[in-house]
Amino acid sequence: MPRISKSSDALVVVLAVTCVALTSQQSDAQGRGAGPSMKPSALRAIPAETTAAKAKDPNWKAPRTSWGHPDLEGTWTSDDMRGIPTSRPADQGERESLTPEEFVRRAGGDEASRDRAVNQETILRNEFGVRTFGYTSFIVDPPNGQMPALTQAALARRKTIANQGTFGGGPWDDFDDFTLYDRCITRGVPGSVMPVLYGNGLRIMQTPNEVVISYEMVHDTRVIPLDPSTLREPQGRPEQGRGTTSSGLPRAESRGDGRPHIGAGIKQYIGDARGHFEGDTLVVETTNFTNKTAVNGAPHSEKLKLTEWFTRIDPQMIDYRFRVEDPDTFTAPFTMRLTITEQPGYQLYEYSCHEGNTAVGQALSGERAYEKQVAEANAKGLPIPPRTTGMEVYSGAPVEGRQPVREIGFK
Repeated sequence: MPRISKSSDALVVVLAVTCVALTSQQSDAQGRGAGPSMKPSALRAIPAETTAAKAKDPNWKAPRTSWGHPDLEGTWTSDDMRGIPTSRPADQGERESLTPEEFVRRAGGDEASRDRAVNQETILRNEFGVRTFGYTSFIVDPPNGQMPALTQAALARRKTIANQGTFGGGPWDDFDDFTLYDRCITRGVPGSVMPVLYGNGLRIMQTPNEVVISYEMVHDTRVIPLDPSTLREPQGRPEQGRGTTSSGLPRAESRGDGRPHIGAGIKQYIGDARGHFEGDTLVVETTNFTNKTAVNGAPHSEKLKLTEWFTRIDPQMIDYRFRVEDPDTFTAPFTMRLTITEQPGYQLYEYSCHEGNTAVGQALSGERAYEKQVAEANAKGLPIPPRTTGMEVYSGAPVEGRQPVREIGFK
């Protein structure tokens, strides 16, 4: 990206585009526990999932709203998930939990990462939670924890957009050369929950008729109408997020209006969602997506169906699972599991972002500057100057074939 090495606004651009790179780093097999280590705090020294109220007492019941629904309201984040890889390391097989030795390594790495964020970093601030979970991967189905392969059609789509956006190689000539994230339009669903550099919060609000989920980064808000029927009994397979509560729960009217999904010809960035309760679990089914967003870096098709399960398992924890079904993109469905949690003093503020806070304008002007450099090189019979990238700021590693960029805020 030529503008990074030439523009005084480079830092603004860097901050605007960081999250996508950090998302891809989460797929590293070792997670963040493989870096520098510190002695974990008392809270972090125990796998957090084993401390949940539901884990300690299977008969624990989630609190209820005044109208009888399971109470999911609050401000939550995925910051405690920063150390977990998306796909499971092959040597862990179908094991969903770390061994004690593996957990100690991850907890020590998480503690060091939080200490660095709190006590060393400045404006390039990472957000890390206060707990460490012992999950081997986000993916829990298929049982081996591996992401299903992409279809040939999906591979072709990904190749088409490989250079798109501020994380691509250019060129940048108009708005279509930028991603929706670059332009501060959306991170998509479920991308808005996945843990990245910062801005991992979400606020859940409830009425008798709807559940409202407002995401911190890029400020998407989903208003999810509820099925008007009474609470349903849990059903389905546990790894799909269902079957997590027992029968005999108090029943309550959803009082939703029962509206059907919008017409099949209408597509939306975050889809069209409908929800209902099964025991303690809110189940949300979303269809009518555009093909403009992605799931785990793979641009999905308009056939995407997303099913989500929200189950409160502790006063400070919600088990969140989602199942991705898109036969035009993935060769098989898959399910991911996170635990979103409360963090001390965490608040959601306005995410003031428009067109990447100058990222789009800087990329376009940088492209014109690069074209001028190329023209001058051609006129003088000199080699064409290579493009630059700003990713070294985060990875600390050079990018082959591109000029190194001076790191900002790092030695």
